[in-house]
Amino acid sequence: MARKIGSRYTAHQILGRGSAGTVWLGDGPEGPVAIKMLREDLAADQELVGRFVQERTALLSLDHPNVVGVRDLVVDGNDLALVMDLVRGTDLRTRLDRERRLAPEAAVAIVADVADGLAAAHAAGIVHRDVKPENVLLDMQGPLGPGGSHPALLTDFGVAKLVDSPRRTRATKVIGTPDYLAPEIIEGLPPRAAVDIYALATVLYELLAGFTPFGGGHPGAVLRRHVTETVVPLPGIPDELWQLIVQCLAKAPASRLRASELAARLREQLPLLAGMPPLDVDEPEPEHTEEPEAAFPPSAPEAPRRGAVPLVPGSTPDSNRDTHTSMRVPGPDELAGGARGTARAPRASGAPRPGSARHRAAAARRRRIVLSTSAVALAAAIGVGGWLVVSGDDEPPSDGNPSVSATP
Repeated sequence: MARKIGSRYTAHQILGRGSAGTVWLGDGPEGPVAIKMLREDLAADQELVGRFVQERTALLSLDHPNVVGVRDLVVDGNDLALVMDLVRGTDLRTRLDRERRLAPEAAVAIVADVADGLAAAHAAGIVHRDVKPENVLLDMQGPLGPGGSHPALLTDFGVAKLVDSPRRTRATKVIGTPDYLAPEIIEGLPPRAAVDIYALATVLYELLAGFTPFGGGHPGAVLRRHVTETVVPLPGIPDELWQLIVQCLAKAPASRLRASELAARLREQLPLLAGMPPLDVDEPEPEHTEEPEAAFPPSAPEAPRRGAVPLVPGSTPDSNRDTHTSMRVPGPDELAGGARGTARAPRASGAPRPGSARHRAAAARRRRIVLSTSAVALAAAIGVGGWLVVSGDDEPPSDGNPSVSATP
């Protein structure tokens, strides 16, 4: 059923739902558009509406081929909507779910596109704050790039910043998607452009490996790894590319590259990656230690796992990544309490997963072999060397026969 959005736009069909609202396929004076309707509780927040209006000029002025453009902001009664360009394609999460990991050339080309978009945003003073595969759209109607990649566009600029208003979240809260949060956000520092670089490097790692470098397990454990652990190398990629990833995942924001530098350096790597197949690594095993629930309590009852929704027709609601998970900022003692050193190491391809039937069977076989070997060794010790000669001094007894003692 059609729904009027302000006086200029009509929403026809729901494309999906996300943590901040619902995305509709609509049309306006200039043709098809994507309309992101914010949740009713957000639209009813007058302070939030005021923040959107204040940011309107900056959002509308962000014009770049690798950014999904915001065409209009509609404030009409209980409706608060962002009218955005409609991208004919899919989102990066959907492709990653389908393929598990990408060939290095395609992965690097996509991330270079996103870095170009971030460079334009940062130059305009806008920090995205929620860079992740769900917020990267692939234009299937655009020209193919290196490795057969489609042009990548970053969407949802400004939404994380606007929703995370001072009145809605105290300074002791962490707002973001845990897998992609920069350490300085977790430690309660204000997010600047470097947080987007950290998140984008995490996305690149995930495209190459099929999993994020610090993800897995309780959100509190994920946050602690970002602060205390170093990233595990990925086998099979050029050292120059790995050093780029390491630099952009540096704990210190000042050590990371700028977005424009990252885009240029990544494109320099493309000739070295031509024809390289996807990496052959498996996800690290989940940690079996229990994370104390009280250390990082959620701010609200747990909802179904949802994230941002791609602004494209025919897309399914996004996958299993939490969006804007709100948690208390961990204290220094809690962060220091985590395991230090390197993060979880990738598992060799084909190796059994701990806890799986294959892993238990292999462990049982190893135990049987050890027990059998021990039994044979014990029997040999009893049968061959079970009698030990014992003498109280260097001379034999007076009868000339050595005294003996049986030892078990």
